[in-house]
Amino acid sequence: MKNHFVAINYINCNAEYRHRFEQLFATRAHAIDTMPGFLNMHVLRPGKEGDPYLIVSYWEHEQAFKDWTRSETFIQGHKRGFEDIAKAKAEGKPAPMSSDFKTYQIISE
Repeated sequence: MKNHFVAINYINCNAEYRHRFEQLFATRAHAIDTMPGFLNMHVLRPGKEGDPYLIVSYWEHEQAFKDWTRSETFIQGHKRGFEDIAKAKAEGKPAPMSSDFKTYQIISE
């Protein structure tokens, strides 16, 4: 078994931003799909109001994930969400979403 790497991004959205967040993923550019070492991704909607969305990405190894997060492709892939956050900040409003990455090694399948 390969020692694949998993990154989970916990995304908390304001209630009024949830539809927009889902729309961003429904119309995403698939930029991550072209990255070396990328295997797969799942976007999970929470079953309970107030719980975070989970973005689960699977990688061949940790370095591939790190390369993605430091790439121009990453910036372009997140551009619309970053713009939404910047707009809220410029208007003196709280960010419509927040993100917290956690990473894991797969030890059993």
